[in-house]
Amino acid sequence: MTHTSVILALVVVTALGFDFTNGFHDTANAMATSIATGALKPKAAVALSGVLNLIGAFLSVEVALTVTNAVVKIQSSSGAPRPELLADGGSALLLIVLAGLVGGIVWNLLTWLLGLPSSSSHALFGGLIGATVAGLGWAGVNWNGDGSKLDGVVGKVILPAFMSPVIAGVVAATGTWLIYRVTAGMAERFTRHGFRWGQIGGASLISLAHGTNDAQKTMGVITLALIAAGDWTDTGNIPFWVKAACAVAIALGTYLGGWRIIRSLGKGLVEIAPRQGLAADSTSATVILASSHLGFALSTTHVATGSILGSGVGRPGAQVRWRVAGRMFAAWLITLPAAAIVGALMWWIGNVLGGGLVGSTVVFVILLVLAALMYLRSRRIRVDHHNVNDAWEGDPVAAPAAEASPAAESVPVRAAT
Repeated sequence: MTHTSVILALVVVTALGFDFTNGFHDTANAMATSIATGALKPKAAVALSGVLNLIGAFLSVEVALTVTNAVVKIQSSSGAPRPELLADGGSALLLIVLAGLVGGIVWNLLTWLLGLPSSSSHALFGGLIGATVAGLGWAGVNWNGDGSKLDGVVGKVILPAFMSPVIAGVVAATGTWLIYRVTAGMAERFTRHGFRWGQIGGASLISLAHGTNDAQKTMGVITLALIAAGDWTDTGNIPFWVKAACAVAIALGTYLGGWRIIRSLGKGLVEIAPRQGLAADSTSATVILASSHLGFALSTTHVATGSILGSGVGRPGAQVRWRVAGRMFAAWLITLPAAAIVGALMWWIGNVLGGGLVGSTVVFVILLVLAALMYLRSRRIRVDHHNVNDAWEGDPVAAPAAEASPAAESVPVRAAT
């Protein structure tokens, strides 16, 4: 086995590791509201979400191709592969991809530890951008595609990041207001059952949409690595084994749960009632599926959070915990640059050690050490399916209260924290 093959194997394993963290980091996007309202039991919710993520990963490749072609300029203006990226068996590009993945994983694990629903997508893109800038300079990033339209990182990543939560929030607020207006005279016993099934349907669509959007991002990264190693040349298609591996990895991660973030989204922003949950889930699913069809690599976290906030704004008399929302917004703003710094640092470490097998191996070992430390830290205060719905005490990583608050329409909204 050549050095390039070993490095490629490290990149593929790391990419699947990112896909796994993406799964448990983003389970909350689909299932937080259904768990919070009691529409689904916690373990049943993550199992359903995992299966639908698996299916959704096979439904499209548009986002995967965006990742393959929209971040690193792998081709020159003539359309030919850039020789500096493919030198030494592609080790230069492989180190960039590996360092970028490490940046994404480290940020995912840190925000999971803190219970912050930040964007896995922006962590990945930030890591890749940081490693690319460190290795190739600012011109190495595909900022605007071919220049004839908003494409590349700006059009496919940054603009959707700002637009999607606003659109989702407005639609969810409007939908929630309409639902409460239409059902204002109905007794809860006549509406709860129907809204419960509506929530399950909406959450299922989000899980399916999450598979079509987020699993594909890792597909695109692995395909980029295969191109670097000379094992794949078609920038318009994804190998089937890559699709299958990424689908399984994100499904397993989703089933693991990511309970800290589920708790933050389901209990921290608003006290969600079934009617709000239906509006939020339907909005998220619609926005994510439409974006996947258009090839926008948006953040499902931004969409889901915007929808939940919108459902709080749209419900008469509801109270949003804006301080909690502010912490989430702050995490959104620093996700891409923070992951970019880590990606750039990992590339620098690997490059100082000569790149190639030695540099890539050291970067991989650093990732394992950091992941182990954060996992061990998380065991001090456990959040799992047993206490994810306990009463919110203002801190997603504090020990949840012993007494859970019932998820019912009649429960008064807690004072904003």
